[in-house]
Amino acid sequence: MSESIFTNGYIVLPDAVVEGTLVTHGSKIVEVLEGRATSAAEDLEGDFLLPGLVELHTDHLENHYHPRPGVAWPAIPAVIAHDAQIVSAGITTVFDALRAGTFDPGDLSAHHGEVLSGAIMDAQRRGQLRASHFIHLRCELPCPDTAEAAERTAGAGPIHLISIMDHTPGARQFVSIDKFREYYLGKKLVLPEQMDGYIAERQAMQGQFAAANKASILELASRMKVKLASHDDATEAHVEEAIADGVAIAEFPTTREAAQAAHRKGLAVLMGAPNVVRGGSHSGNISAAEVATSGHLDVLSSDYVPSSLLPAAFRLAETVPAMTLAKAVRLITLNPASAAGLDDRGAIEPDRRADLVQVRLCDGLPVVRRVWREGRRVM
Repeated sequence: MSESIFTNGYIVLPDAVVEGTLVTHGSKIVEVLEGRATSAAEDLEGDFLLPGLVELHTDHLENHYHPRPGVAWPAIPAVIAHDAQIVSAGITTVFDALRAGTFDPGDLSAHHGEVLSGAIMDAQRRGQLRASHFIHLRCELPCPDTAEAAERTAGAGPIHLISIMDHTPGARQFVSIDKFREYYLGKKLVLPEQMDGYIAERQAMQGQFAAANKASILELASRMKVKLASHDDATEAHVEEAIADGVAIAEFPTTREAAQAAHRKGLAVLMGAPNVVRGGSHSGNISAAEVATSGHLDVLSSDYVPSSLLPAAFRLAETVPAMTLAKAVRLITLNPASAAGLDDRGAIEPDRRADLVQVRLCDGLPVVRRVWREGRRVM
């Protein structure tokens, strides 16, 4: 097993940024030393060295598998293309979000969760992937096929995280019906003249299917011993419901009340990095920066833009009082790793995995230059 020495850079530790030298041996971090080494295999050239980023919720794989309406790309090539984009963003551990339940019969991604899960496992087993991949099953409670689809996907391979979701118009993310209209019309998912009927149909589906699906998903999570996440909590009552369900992670709370309650109750509060980069929520909900400023933010997720994690962390470090760079980087490394129960990664510390990202600030924008997973360079 070979030793590597990284020097001439700024090493981002869990609680500080130090100008020093990092020593790894094989797949593990050995030690962090002060000062610059006289000789090194890896000259950081004054850049930052971060732990490999940990992403808990990205549905970006669907864009590669279902690139056009009615088109399903070959699954393993789709996974490999997605993996390349993930690693280029500095992400070395990713939870790929696969859907169970669909409102659109023509949505291939939601019907093929088991296909994508099998492709991820196969590609990983063959050594075709550069990041470590886990499965995050997103369960849309109001859909008629949710429980069946979840069982099929679970049968294709291990599930590592399950989120409970409800995108009914008038609830949670879409408390504002106007925002629901704007979103669906903007994506051209529904014709304007069909919108009122579509809203009524969606609300009826919630009443018909959500309760039974939720019972099935909670039973599946218990049976498989999988961590649970709630999604788009809007009230303290939603948070209390999540805790009663055994939830550990509160994804994208939509209000200050819900974020505060989730944090107070010990849930890991996850917000979207695109929300930080854009300066607010695309649905008109609470901004991630506000949650960070109030001290209630634990985890950032790239959600639909993999490359958003790094700029979001650096922006929070610049704009949020008391948010140091080390603390901001924890939001995309150590905190998500801990929330997912992955105690072997997420920090530059002895005996952790040598998952590392070299980052250079170019005109204020963090740019990924090199990436290592378990001590092996993958980009």
